[in-house]
Amino acid sequence: MQEPDFVVAAVVLQDEVGRILVVRKRGTSRFMLPGGKIESGETPDQAAVREAHEELGAELDPMALTLLGEWTAPAANESGRTVHGHIYEHPWVPGVEPRSEIDETLWLHPAEIARRTDIAPLLQTHVLPLYAGFDGA
Repeated sequence: MQEPDFVVAAVVLQDEVGRILVVRKRGTSRFMLPGGKIESGETPDQAAVREAHEELGAELDPMALTLLGEWTAPAANESGRTVHGHIYEHPWVPGVEPRSEIDETLWLHPAEIARRTDIAPLLQTHVLPLYAGFDGA
């Protein structure tokens, strides 16, 4: 198996009505989960907490992270490259807003995300099927 071009950690944040927070980073066209590359000496869960804070101002509790899984998929915004994601879930936290490299945030229900054409492949093909009500269409 070929090594992925990027290794990242990302987090699913759901609000009280089941919508998932997705972000679009500056200079990109696809929405993805908040997160980013794992830095040297950092564990995936540490990267997820750090990235959520940098991108959204979110204060995540490392003890409240749940690993959903690890998957590899085509990179969202770099043709011909792959990304390997360590994907976590964390309970909703108030006060998130776009920071640093984030141009846009959206709260979308999994069924809404499934119908969009501007969603990162890792989110579309691996994460969304884990959520109730997602029919894969």
